[in-house]
Amino acid sequence: MAVFWVGLDGWTNDVVEQDGTLAQCYLGTAYYYTWWEMYPTNDIEVVGTNSAGDAITSSVSYASGTFTLAVTDATHSAGTFSESETCGAGLTCKRSSAEWIAEAPGNIRGEYPLPDFVSWGLTNATVTGVSGTGAISTFSNIAIDMLDSSESYNLAAPGALNGSGNAFTDTWDDSY
Repeated sequence: MAVFWVGLDGWTNDVVEQDGTLAQCYLGTAYYYTWWEMYPTNDIEVVGTNSAGDAITSSVSYASGTFTLAVTDATHSAGTFSESETCGAGLTCKRSSAEWIAEAPGNIRGEYPLPDFVSWGLTNATVTGVSGTGAISTFSNIAIDMLDSSESYNLAAPGALNGSGNAFTDTWDDSY
């Protein structure tokens, strides 16, 4: 299984407000879904279906105590949704980081093998925060390679930001 998402938080705390797409292989067939999650309050909530190559726009925003998690599939409307949520009881949603992630999720048994997604491209990424609005490069940013569970080798790696500082491509390297 591979998930591709945008979100707030997660870098400096254990809370993440996120949404995106996932790809899952079952008996040799790939299935694609859109989803949202307010971690750790709930698990991934699958909302709709989409297809490989669909034009997806994903966003997480915050206003007046409410997070709006939205995915728009311009190719197949069955994957489009907008969900309004608040921070879970007893949790602190700091909104102190913005994230664009390609990853192999885990479960109680460990990481799922990462399917060969070849590459995932992100374009027109922007952040609106307390200190202003801008592209990824406007703010302090860190590119993080996805490592296997033993942290011995790369599973996937993000490339450099484009000249506008608002796009990059994450490239698959290995499954485990």
